[in-house]
Amino acid sequence: MKISNIHFENDVFLAPMAGITDIAFRGLCKELGCGLLYTEMVSAKGLYYGSSNTEALMQISPKEKPVAIQIFGNDPKIMASACEIFNARPDICMVDVNMGCPVPKIVKNGEGSALMQNPKLAAEIIVEMKKVSTKPVTVKFRKGFDSNSVNAVEFAKYMEDAGIDAVAVHGRTREQMYEGKADWDIIRAVKASVRVPVIGNGDVFSVEDAIRIKEVTSCDAIMVARGARGNPWIFREIMQAINGQEVIFPTAVEKIDMCIRHLDLATKYYEEIKAVREMRKHTAWYVKGLNNCTEIKEKINTKTKYEDVLQLLLDYKKYLKMVTS
Repeated sequence: MKISNIHFENDVFLAPMAGITDIAFRGLCKELGCGLLYTEMVSAKGLYYGSSNTEALMQISPKEKPVAIQIFGNDPKIMASACEIFNARPDICMVDVNMGCPVPKIVKNGEGSALMQNPKLAAEIIVEMKKVSTKPVTVKFRKGFDSNSVNAVEFAKYMEDAGIDAVAVHGRTREQMYEGKADWDIIRAVKASVRVPVIGNGDVFSVEDAIRIKEVTSCDAIMVARGARGNPWIFREIMQAINGQEVIFPTAVEKIDMCIRHLDLATKYYEEIKAVREMRKHTAWYVKGLNNCTEIKEKINTKTKYEDVLQLLLDYKKYLKMVTS
């Protein structure tokens, strides 16, 4: 897999997800074979005005490489100025532009998926970024803004003409948010219409999904989003299947061990109270479907200290060993 001058170990990528793909989670996905990691989306305006919160989202560990940074905004000059900052960051391999975020406060500002309604401005943003960026510039967008404006193919052509190095397509409209079924046919149509690499995104929750999206769309790479929540093993599983190897799934105990590792990493990078709060949602994803998962989630949601959460997870691990032996 290659984008511009960058070669990747494989073509199975972790999608950028706000509040999820932070430094702690990305490291675990990398260990389990992810070919390319993306940061949470970063505000170009926040960078421009020196926001400390924005800087915190840009923490990258040397063990994660390669890492792409995703930014959002709608001012071509400010978006280009962000690229100048990234040029000086050897830990960032690529700059991705979010033109697919469906969150109302982002859309209301004319950012994220709102840019699909203004392809000329979207193209101008890419042109200005490409003028200054020493790194590949890519863009992630959706099927369209709503069912009456499905324009992913035309939008992809605008991006290609503007000089984009690759596109990622989520097979849902902004109107759908994350509901309904992703339309893989639109990804196939984009792939057939442009010469740059196309990354397929949407409804990849299993090995079977990953194989089918490649078959249906002929995309150059797969982007896993919600399918990786509580399941960083999905990258290993997909690669094992692609390589004709036995697919090894994690046991219940291994899921808790990974949750503990994730907690330790979160505590390493953040203040204790923030780490513990961030881990509430991750823990819910790790334990989903396991025995007495509701009880352990409810207990952990009441805790604010690392040691208390750790003890609950260790006790839960002992319980799982007992009921699964």
